[in-house]
Amino acid sequence: MTAVTTATEAVDAATVTRLLQRQIMPVERELDAIALYVDLEEAKLDASKYEIGGNKSAKDLNNAAIRQSTSTGRTVHPDQIVSRTAFRVPAGEKVSFGSYFNAFPASYWRRWTVVTDVTLTLTISGEGTSVVINKSTADGRSQKVDAATVEGDTSTLTFDLSLKPFVDGGWYWYDVVAGSSDAVVESAEWTAEVPAERADHGTVDVAITTMNRPDFCAKLLQQFGTEELLPYLDTVFVMEQGTEKVADSEFFADAEKSLQGRLRLIEQGNLGGSGGYARGQLESVRKGTSTYTLLMDDDVVCEPEGVIRAVTFGDLCRRPTLVGGHMFSLYAKSRLHSFGEIVQPWRFWWQTPLDGYSDWDLAARNIRSSRWLHKRVDVDFNGWFMCLIPREVIAEIGLSLPLFIKWDDSEYGLRAKEAGYPTVTFPGAAVWHVPWGDKNDAVDWQAYFHLRNRFVAALLHSPYPKGGRMLRESLNHQIAHLVSMQYSTAELRLMALEDVLAGPEALHGMLATKLGEVNAFRKQFSDAQLHADREDFPPVRRTKPPRKGKDIVEVPGRLASLISAGVAPLRHAVKQPRELSREFPEAEIRAMDAKWWKLASYDSAVVSMNDGSSTALYRRDLPAFRDLMKRTIAIHERYRREWPALAQRYRAALSEITAPEAWEETFRPWTEGSGDNDD
Repeated sequence: MTAVTTATEAVDAATVTRLLQRQIMPVERELDAIALYVDLEEAKLDASKYEIGGNKSAKDLNNAAIRQSTSTGRTVHPDQIVSRTAFRVPAGEKVSFGSYFNAFPASYWRRWTVVTDVTLTLTISGEGTSVVINKSTADGRSQKVDAATVEGDTSTLTFDLSLKPFVDGGWYWYDVVAGSSDAVVESAEWTAEVPAERADHGTVDVAITTMNRPDFCAKLLQQFGTEELLPYLDTVFVMEQGTEKVADSEFFADAEKSLQGRLRLIEQGNLGGSGGYARGQLESVRKGTSTYTLLMDDDVVCEPEGVIRAVTFGDLCRRPTLVGGHMFSLYAKSRLHSFGEIVQPWRFWWQTPLDGYSDWDLAARNIRSSRWLHKRVDVDFNGWFMCLIPREVIAEIGLSLPLFIKWDDSEYGLRAKEAGYPTVTFPGAAVWHVPWGDKNDAVDWQAYFHLRNRFVAALLHSPYPKGGRMLRESLNHQIAHLVSMQYSTAELRLMALEDVLAGPEALHGMLATKLGEVNAFRKQFSDAQLHADREDFPPVRRTKPPRKGKDIVEVPGRLASLISAGVAPLRHAVKQPRELSREFPEAEIRAMDAKWWKLASYDSAVVSMNDGSSTALYRRDLPAFRDLMKRTIAIHERYRREWPALAQRYRAALSEITAPEAWEETFRPWTEGSGDNDD
């Protein structure tokens, strides 16, 4: 008996209880994002792709149906949000907590962590209230697991739940049906018994890169200064790279006070996102006191609880793991950008996996009605709008590549994966960010960094000879820009390809100066000269009216696109521009319609930009087209010849150019002259 008791005590001593997740409601009772916290609708699960089969028409119809809203428009009254952790359910009504922030992502805990079982503890007031515990399978089918009824004014209900059935996907959640009086779900906590050596939570160095967004950044800092999150914070580094300083914001004093001495401002030149994040990584590694470095954009709204969940998940992962958050739209807060992203290896392009969806509105179709959201999504990387990286991983694989912007986060995820460190984009950790579609980064100055850095990342990590489809796709895109009269973009892309050929040794040297060179170079092209006032351009006039009065408004089919792709370059290479087009634009084209197959038919056009603030004049130039086409073909042929040797050169230099010592040299102009502020 003594031996048995001793063994039991030893087992008990070997584990501790840790809180994995708690029920939360929107900060400041904001209702724009309420669909991410509670689900008022009945579940209407879409059809399985295996039920639909392989017929193209059937698949197209099913995809259209999947995108359709299931919402009836039910809303939450503000007074139902009792507190940050409590929610009131009106008498006789049902509410599901199978939502983004309050469902439990069981499959992620099952796959990546040491947790094998969880306990859900609910505290609910309202006699006669029914509680039903549900789980889902990886294909979205829900199953009742347990149920209970509140007896008396307030009950504490406990449910022990296994993670064993969640190998491929699935969630746990609870539904609440109020009885004859209102019910208040006062709290809900998901806990687990974990090894005693994992009892203490990790700490975080936050690294925020900012440039000329002082108010946005200061408000973000305030979001970190919450009572619950503060114990998790080691240091909050703000890499100030602009001329409008966050310290000058009217919100800064309160933000600084809320962080209770944890804030450190570092001023340096504009080295882009990669230069800012690398500085944060370097400072965190050199300081050596935090468990993780959290990289975060300056123009986001953060859910503080998501940071705590990311840290907790990282603490309990079987091996050091990069833990990322999801991105929702800042303008439509229930719209999810992507549930996880990969780098498609043949194209070497980032994307949502093919069995998932991007730009998904959870207010229109929430988790319980969306079959695809129940699969666990395994990713290659997470965007650095929110990504938690163990400090030991940074110490082993190095800092960010010196890429300024674009591809630094995806390359880092691939590099970590090759070193044995996975990335998990974790449900329940998220920020709200300006959506990508509101930017013009495919044709403006960012086009240079998009292409250069994509090639650098592919040279480092592509598993295919000569980058798979990279060269063909690059050539196709270049021709599309040329027939679209986007000569500045085409020139920047050629500059990018030439700079890649300069080798990895040149990347650090270009970091502080390349943006200025790119912007100065673009100014000579009319398609890069933006005007806020449309009246700056002449009126529309055409030599001949459109054939039969028709304009190009329909999206062409595959055959028509292929014909246009063959004919358009010939027209632009052979035919002189129509005489009148040299003085007057032939059309005005909205940003949403400025596709290559439409622009290619004009000799000049006034084109608006994606952000809606300006327009530019596109004008066809026959000599420029011929010169650019000749150089385009030549450089792509050079890549076909030199890819293997160039890839070997980049891979050999990777550890050197991402080493702290290399970055310290890059930062030296600002570190030698006391360029940071330790206030």
